[in-house]
Amino acid sequence: MEHAIYAFATLFVTIGPIDVASLFIALSFNANARSRQQMALRGTTIGAGILLVFALGGEALLQVLGISMPAFRFAGGILLMLLAIDMVFARHSGLSGITPTEGEEASSKQDISVFPLAVPLIAGPGAIASVILLMGEAEGNLPGQLVVLSMLVLVLLLTLLALLAAGRIVDLFGVTGVNVITRVLGIILAALAAQYLLDGLSKSGVLNASG
Repeated sequence: MEHAIYAFATLFVTIGPIDVASLFIALSFNANARSRQQMALRGTTIGAGILLVFALGGEALLQVLGISMPAFRFAGGILLMLLAIDMVFARHSGLSGITPTEGEEASSKQDISVFPLAVPLIAGPGAIASVILLMGEAEGNLPGQLVVLSMLVLVLLLTLLALLAAGRIVDLFGVTGVNVITRVLGIILAALAAQYLLDGLSKSGVLNASG
């Protein structure tokens, strides 16, 4: 149960359904309701496919590249810490959302389901790093890996629901409310990132050697 809560919290914070929904409504304001629904479903499906590929094959890819899990855990911790800083200060960089240049490109497109919705809003760097790290922690533990995959599917379903109800969510919380929620989640993510950094150092032997 504790592992499920930990996996859910990590994935919920890094994917950020409410953040994704608020950006989605801003980028799709010219589309009608039916088009929005189609883009939401298509974007979530594509994003889910990308995250599942990395969840199932990410560790094998690291082995091919000669990257150890402690090294990736440390690098992932740095990446998630940068994402947490973005969230706490309620700013959107290439990690937590899209850059201004990408926003201009997306606003001129009829269909934003692939870019920027699927990538990088749903399957962004932080989310990809998280699924690889969570699956790596459950290595050799099939029930544990199934829990991670189940939590990933659950968060993606919540993301889809948030996208379908994007207008209502923004109206309910407002921009300030969304930013407050984002900041609170950013603090939680910062703590998770710090834990990844410490775990990476510990399992690499650096902390033990220095002690």
